[in-house]
Amino acid sequence: MPVEQQPAVRIEISDGASIPDSREKRVITAWSISLLGAISVLAYMCVVYPEICWEMVKHLFSAGKGEDVWSVILAQEGVAVTFRVTLCSISLAIPIGLLVGLGRLSKNTFINLVASTYVEVIRGIPLLVQLFFIFYSLSYYLNVPGEAAAIFGLSFCYGAYLGEVFRAGISAVPKGQTEAARSLGFNRFETMIYIILPQAWRTILPPVGNECIAMLKDTSLISVLGLTDIFRIARETTAVSFEYFKCYTIIALVYLIITLILSKGVSIMEARLSYYDKR
Repeated sequence: MPVEQQPAVRIEISDGASIPDSREKRVITAWSISLLGAISVLAYMCVVYPEICWEMVKHLFSAGKGEDVWSVILAQEGVAVTFRVTLCSISLAIPIGLLVGLGRLSKNTFINLVASTYVEVIRGIPLLVQLFFIFYSLSYYLNVPGEAAAIFGLSFCYGAYLGEVFRAGISAVPKGQTEAARSLGFNRFETMIYIILPQAWRTILPPVGNECIAMLKDTSLISVLGLTDIFRIARETTAVSFEYFKCYTIIALVYLIITLILSKGVSIMEARLSYYDKR
């Protein structure tokens, strides 16, 4: 008797944070335990090792030459560099991802081939290699500053991953929506902007948020370009104090707290979208 073949299950794995379930009503969850645990351990280390913690905090939140808000935002050290590079990279990666996703769905053979080739090439090269290539190899032809190289490298790398996210989200919208829009007189551009993308955004928000959080974590690689980000602060502190365990534990906790807070933010946004959909 022939055995009925079951459809293969595709397992999606990402190196981003785990987005908390917006429907979870319990107070004690994996997210709350992780956040409270990280804050507690960090507070404990600040009490037990105040010298090391103060030295790292002083560099992490360095305000540069001034003490006003703009000097903090434009600071060349620590948290300001990490968040500035992340935000700029996200601002470029999302439009790139949208264009790549639309290109992958295009019926034009040339556009589809270009977008697909971009995804294959970029996803096949490690991010660290791409950063080195932009900063060092292209320096023979162009003078690319370290922060610009970091932003372009992260943008082009994550643009390929986000392209697949947009492609999957747009494909998940029923084709009947497109047919209904076209029957009402919408052209292809209007159908995509007013009908398809608003519906697809509900599906792609969690993975897009996940990739953005993963991008923030990958900014730890930009220290190899000479940028004084969060991770380089730890490296410079250990070079002076030789307290490797303490310094890297503190930095790991800082990254963990940031990613947990951002993942909760994505969960809240997802819940908001679901709430408005039900109204």
